[in-house]
Amino acid sequence: MSRILLAAISAASTAVLPAWAQDDLQDPAAATELSGEGREVPDEPAIRVQEEIVVTGTRLRQRSVTDSLVPIDVLSSDELSRQGSTELDMLLRNVVPSLNISATSGDAAVVVRPVNLRGLAPDHTLVLVNGKRRHRGAVILWSRIGVSHGAQGPDLSAIPAIALRQVEVLRDGASAQYGSDAIAGVMNFLLRDSDSGGALEVRAGGYGTGDGESATVAGNVGLPWGDGGFVNLSMEYGGARPTVRAVQRADAALLLAAGNTHVADPAHRWGMADVADDLKLWANLGRPLRGDTEVYGHANYASRLVGGRNFFFRNPNTRSAVFSADSGATLLVGDRLDASDGVVDGSADCPVVTVTNGLPDPAALDELRANPNCFTFQERFPGGFQPAFGGDRTDASVVGGVRGVTAAGTMWDLSLSVGANEVDFYLHDSVNASLGLDTPTDFRPGFYRQQDTNVHLDVVRSYGSRLQVAGGLEWRNEGFTIGLGDTASWQIGPYAPQGFSAGSNGFPGFSPIAAGEWNRANAAVYGEVEYGPEDGTWGIGAALRLENYEDFGSAPTGKLAGRIEAAPGLALRGSVSTGFRAPTPGQQNAFNVSTQWAPELMELVNNGTIPPTSRVAALRGGTQLEPEESLNVAFGAVLERDALTLTADLFRIDLEDRLGVTQLFALKPVEVDQLLMEGITSAANLANFRFFANDFKTRTQGLDLVAAWRPAALGGLTQIALAYNLTETEVVSWNPKLLDKRRIREIEEALPDTRWNLTVNHAIGRFDLLARLGYFDKWFDVRDNWTYDGAALVDLEAAMQLNASTRLTIGARNALDNEAGRNPNPTAIGNIFSTRAPFDTNGSYYYVRFQYGWGPFDTG
Repeated sequence: MSRILLAAISAASTAVLPAWAQDDLQDPAAATELSGEGREVPDEPAIRVQEEIVVTGTRLRQRSVTDSLVPIDVLSSDELSRQGSTELDMLLRNVVPSLNISATSGDAAVVVRPVNLRGLAPDHTLVLVNGKRRHRGAVILWSRIGVSHGAQGPDLSAIPAIALRQVEVLRDGASAQYGSDAIAGVMNFLLRDSDSGGALEVRAGGYGTGDGESATVAGNVGLPWGDGGFVNLSMEYGGARPTVRAVQRADAALLLAAGNTHVADPAHRWGMADVADDLKLWANLGRPLRGDTEVYGHANYASRLVGGRNFFFRNPNTRSAVFSADSGATLLVGDRLDASDGVVDGSADCPVVTVTNGLPDPAALDELRANPNCFTFQERFPGGFQPAFGGDRTDASVVGGVRGVTAAGTMWDLSLSVGANEVDFYLHDSVNASLGLDTPTDFRPGFYRQQDTNVHLDVVRSYGSRLQVAGGLEWRNEGFTIGLGDTASWQIGPYAPQGFSAGSNGFPGFSPIAAGEWNRANAAVYGEVEYGPEDGTWGIGAALRLENYEDFGSAPTGKLAGRIEAAPGLALRGSVSTGFRAPTPGQQNAFNVSTQWAPELMELVNNGTIPPTSRVAALRGGTQLEPEESLNVAFGAVLERDALTLTADLFRIDLEDRLGVTQLFALKPVEVDQLLMEGITSAANLANFRFFANDFKTRTQGLDLVAAWRPAALGGLTQIALAYNLTETEVVSWNPKLLDKRRIREIEEALPDTRWNLTVNHAIGRFDLLARLGYFDKWFDVRDNWTYDGAALVDLEAAMQLNASTRLTIGARNALDNEAGRNPNPTAIGNIFSTRAPFDTNGSYYYVRFQYGWGPFDTG
């Protein structure tokens, strides 16, 4: 904690800088007078945080950011658009230092990337759209980032930036207000609600190395609906090509040197995945009814195909259970006669094929090829193979409600929402080795599907101007489905008794026993109260919630927050709250098999994650999962001096019964048999397994600093923004039978402790110039077994206002091509850079953006 306090003192003493919000081009009220160049400029700095109104964190009243009882970041639509990417999670990562994301995570996490707020897991942050709970993503993140591993977080990639008028990020525990998941905070995405105007945007770019090209077209239009109503529609469509950042693996280089010309160069292609047909459709609507009643709603449909995620290279001499059974000393030879009669007795009299200096014995290989009852997979893949994994993601939701005010002045809001997220997986260039040479090479291993249904009733009543009371009821049902894979993806073929692996290699399919559907319902009652004088010199708020789960029982949570003006322009605020997060049905029932690199063994190992209630997991301490429980404490200050606003907030989050995957356990033969009986058909090829458990406690503490300044000496045309975050996580207690030092290090060091952004915007004539310096502290990569140094990246952008409606922008992300720290042992598996980096390691990215707007979207 001393490091955090030191940082707080240092930052507060030097921060005469900075901020969140930039000019919102879509706000017609921001332009009030004409400059000499014919452009409209604001008469007051739009960057001033206190002018931003937020609705997140309270159901009782709208507040300005600096009047809020807890820290909230407000990101305008313009701030989100002024970047090279269109992926919402990546946009947020660039401007919210307390948020981390890895762009190249493995397995299913390539489809839904993990997002970490304040150093906690992706499912510790609640996502709202227009204040309504958003359904979670279907993917369980087998990402190997210790903090995210096993999490089932939200899928932000389905939300297009052009559909948003504002994003509010609440950095405080809010379970008592919103329910499960809001331990780290809340992200509320507010959709555009104009009834006129519109915009078109075209964006294209690519990396300086000549790959990773991307293109996106987006549009938004506002339409009237009756008297006083609106329908606002948004669309985005695009895609991105993959990148390759790899060197040749040492083992592949030896094969090439030995004369195996079938090996690809590089044999393992590391880099960004391919994204195709990325479609996002959104609608937001509302219309007054009789009296003080209105109907409202929003809906979305999104789909995209994410592919090109390459699994590990399968060496044609050494890959276990496909090419060899003894680490490459000899080839694994299939006996068709033994497969036919089911008795492994060497009926075909196949020769032993030894491997020397990277090449099989040619005489033995000729003898094998002459025998029609013998084969090796080198006949099919003489240069080995690299499975390509991906998923077809679809996302849809419908939210509808009606709200109004009673004759007595009580405001009420009744809503229903249904949302679903599904990922249908595919695997190319792989084998089910137990089927022999008859195996297909393309597989559909099955799908994950998450469906949520929510019913809310909120009521709010004011008693004078000082006291506001709110309360409500909620019912929610979460459903998780594992869809059956095609038969070849999970089948145990006739060659399995001879040592050949069963199921699609790299990602075995879901069998009839493993597939299924699980649902869980819960109900909640909650209340909030806020009290304070009209002049706003102080205020206090409290919230209490009782949640009841049909499988876990009841979980009460509470929150107390307050704010007081200590001196003119200086306010102090603080909060204390309890929170919880219930394990999802997916985490309770799903399993996963991953082929992973074991650096200590310098070879690939098949590791499985099995349900904690499995009999095998029970032998190592596995039990029914329980909710996580948290205690959040925060204290902060808000300083306002003319065009300067500075907020600093210290926080601490104690998380007990924390959910995570255990260390790896070696499988015993009897346990393999038990897993096969439970439907995990790939268990015959597993070396190790792990499972979810609630058996450790963490303490996460840190400092958030946000500052905004528009110097009057520069004519109000320059805005400077600084956002700083320091977060440290410590595993304070754990069960040594379930967590080893490696897992603890993953949890504590996989994310950078320190992140900050410094942004400068300057308007000159028809031009807007932007420069952003972002810093990422060091982090630990468990796969490379290496701590990578931090990095500073520079983003540059220049926009020209062609006329009142049209703007042309060119920009560069990582404009100085600052290279990330290099892997000290790249030839082991071929990755030049860490695949768990908290920023894009592909180098400089250059882009151009064309915008045309009309009505409220006028870009002048």
